Amino acid sequence: MSDERNALVAQIRHFNRFYTRIVGLLDETLTQSAFTLTEARVLFELGHHSSPASAAIAGERGFLAGAFRLENGPAASEIARQLRVDAAYLTRILRKFAGEGLTEARTDPADRRRRVLSLTPRGEAALARLQAAADRDTARLIESVPDDRLHELGSALRKAGELLGDPASEKDAVTLRPHRVGDVGWVVQRQAQLYTDEYGWNIEFEAMLAEIGADFIRNFLPGRDFCWIAERGSEPVGAVFLVHLDDKVAKLRMLHVEATARGLGIGKRLVAECVSQARACGYIRLVLWTNDILVAARAIYERAGFRLISEEHHHSFGKELTGQTWELDL
Repeated sequence: MSDERNALVAQIRHFNRFYTRIVGLLDETLTQSAFTLTEARVLFELGHHSSPASAAIAGERGFLAGAFRLENGPAASEIARQLRVDAAYLTRILRKFAGEGLTEARTDPADRRRRVLSLTPRGEAALARLQAAADRDTARLIESVPDDRLHELGSALRKAGELLGDPASEKDAVTLRPHRVGDVGWVVQRQAQLYTDEYGWNIEFEAMLAEIGADFIRNFLPGRDFCWIAERGSEPVGAVFLVHLDDKVAKLRMLHVEATARGLGIGKRLVAECVSQARACGYIRLVLWTNDILVAARAIYERAGFRLISEEHHHSFGKELTGQTWELDL
């Protein structure tokens, strides 16, 4: 391995030791409950895991697949694979749960060779207590993290999962939220970097963005000016601004979507939000200025109903460009 990969391996192992210690994974039981870590993981799976793959799994003839399947969920063999638990060990855990009245099994009416496994009311209560304890301990874990850095921690966790192949991290819904402190600076930095990378624009473009952002903050009118940040999971992936020009006309500004989040309809959603809010505020016209090389953005504007009003050639940002003014009658 390269020196960089060796260093990363050491860093991950260091983090694993740190995290294992602070969350008590080396304790005899989890969250001071009656369950070991493995037993708790199985209980969570019994209570929460549901997968459409169960129909396919039901056709297996593995050690556990022929014995049990979970109601509306995977076969026990799937739990063994997902949790990387030895099948015989999982069987002992399931027998223990049954002996303590936490689970019940009955004949599957669809296939009488199989048994349907589910939690009893007692098992559901045990799971609820375990979940509450886990939530409590995790909340204590992040008590020292300032409120304004919670999104940073969430983003780091999501990114780590994404890079390490967690399929759940790829399914995070995209949400739009109002801007908060630091967002305008983020937009300036990210949009300047993106346009440098993709179009070769120089630092003059960053200066223009900074001026727009500063004007937005200085002249901000609550209920008349808006900025929306698109987030995927807890990571910002795009933005758009709606600013007043006067009582009747507003301007759409600084639309951008991160390269890693394109193709998800985020730009369309941001523009639609901007148009909808402009109408709700009573503006009669929405205008914007762009450049003809921004083909994807122009297509979004056109589909939203904007019409091209004028064009002008200009030398800006180190390039010869064609600026365009678009308008939408609301």
